[in-house]
Amino acid sequence: MTTIPLDIVPPLTDEVLAKLHTGDHVTITGVIYTARDAAHKRLIEALNQGKPLPFDIRGQIIYYVGPTPPKPGQVIGSAGPTTSYRMDPYTPPLLEAGLKGIIGKAGRGPAVREALVKNKAVYFGAVGGAGALLAKYIKSAEVIAYDDLGTEAVRKLTVEKFPVIVVNDIYGGDALQEGKAKWRQPEVLAR
Repeated sequence: MTTIPLDIVPPLTDEVLAKLHTGDHVTITGVIYTARDAAHKRLIEALNQGKPLPFDIRGQIIYYVGPTPPKPGQVIGSAGPTTSYRMDPYTPPLLEAGLKGIIGKAGRGPAVREALVKNKAVYFGAVGGAGALLAKYIKSAEVIAYDDLGTEAVRKLTVEKFPVIVVNDIYGGDALQEGKAKWRQPEVLAR
């Protein structure tokens, strides 16, 4: 685990993903995409119907966020991560389609963890409750699909040094499970 952030630039390659391990601090510079529940439903409908997705998903990162409207002079409003488990039913097909990174908060179910390993993809955690701070790392935001979904529309974000932590790596590591196990040890509980 490294606490000195490694800066990565999407689209992500297998070589870059192989360097990432649970607990690593990472910053992301470049383009990422947003999608939440309703947008995920439409993405999966498009996949099931053989229609193209609104962006080339191969090697890309989706951020689970529904940003608030920007105030004058801002490119985006508060942009904190959404709880990820709601996207669990939709995630494996998107990983199969080539998605390589996801940003959210909280843990993922077994099917997603297995799909991350199978498809050599990574789940990143962003700090919940820090949406105003995270918005400062977003340099531009543009709605590219499903405008009628409002805050849940798919956006193309350009980010610079966007801070995340590797929660699930391509090797099956899980920072949340490892942390829980560590704190359940008798010597830790005795402190």
